Amino acid sequence: MAPTIGDRQFTDSSIITNFVINRGNGVKGLSEMGLKAPPKPYIQPLEERLCISKIVPQQSIPIIDMSHWKNPQVASAVCDAAEKWGFFQIVNHDVPVEVLDNVKDATYRFFDLPADQKNKYSKENSASNNVRFSTSFSPEAEKSLEWKDYLSLFFVSEEEASMLWPLVCREQVLDYIRRTEVVIKKLLQMLMEGLNVKEIDDTKRSLLMGSIRTNLNYYPICPDPELTVGVGRHSDVSTLTILLQDEIGGLYVRGNQGDGDNWIHVPPIKGSLVINVGDALQILSNSRYKSVEHRVIANGTKNRISVPIFVNPKPTDIIGPLVEVLQNGEKPIYKQVLYSNYVKHFFRKAHDGKKTVEFAEI
Repeated sequence: MAPTIGDRQFTDSSIITNFVINRGNGVKGLSEMGLKAPPKPYIQPLEERLCISKIVPQQSIPIIDMSHWKNPQVASAVCDAAEKWGFFQIVNHDVPVEVLDNVKDATYRFFDLPADQKNKYSKENSASNNVRFSTSFSPEAEKSLEWKDYLSLFFVSEEEASMLWPLVCREQVLDYIRRTEVVIKKLLQMLMEGLNVKEIDDTKRSLLMGSIRTNLNYYPICPDPELTVGVGRHSDVSTLTILLQDEIGGLYVRGNQGDGDNWIHVPPIKGSLVINVGDALQILSNSRYKSVEHRVIANGTKNRISVPIFVNPKPTDIIGPLVEVLQNGEKPIYKQVLYSNYVKHFFRKAHDGKKTVEFAEI
């Protein structure tokens, strides 16, 4: 039976907040009510909606075959994509398709749970800040909400995950993290060699991949999807993001041509992973590698899921341009900042394109 919120109109944001957030129904609950349009809190201003005239249909981000990853041409392609595009897809990466399919199935299982079971992991009810079921991005800071629910899982240890993560997705997410770790290390090794970093010691390993967060994202069917967004324009605060998307599509990346206000669809490729540079790597590389804006549109006919792994510095790390990048006299663009402060700055405001990185600029 579909959830209800009574006969009151959907213009009352407090009723929407109570239904979606406090009672754990999420936007999935709204989606299942047969609405003709998104409630008013979800309607985005015109400038934040993706205009079809801004989409560049013939362009594509690079697709890199990782089957011969020791070949110098592969490393060159990875570094070139990170510099020019900030986004690329990898295929033949050795993460089994069944591992990817299992975590997608587990994502649907979690979001198919009754609202009261999902709500056990809300900000108010979760046993740990490392496990969080929520909706939109930062609802308390946003003027217009995003049409998305998510479960965020910060990885501390397998022991903690076994105790705190939801049973319906725990093992599948852990397996996904384990299997992608090898790929992450290969990519970071290539990217560091491109910056003249010859060895990834313990300090650099912490800066590059000291913490891991995985999100299970759910974008339910949206009535009149052109009025809202799945995710607004933003760049990630990670070192790298490893994204598994389903076959639906809807991820758009800001292009690197012309006036810059053009967007490229990232088409789903069975078995592929989408890789993007995050702000932390842009800062560490002194802007050699580019963290690029991206967004997700809402869908009017199909539910969509995605599962990103955010590879981050440790919260206690100080990030700034690497010594090796500056050793030839290059001037630093960024100051040294505590990574946890950078992340707090990101989450205390709505998505706003590339503005977060200004926090670290000199």
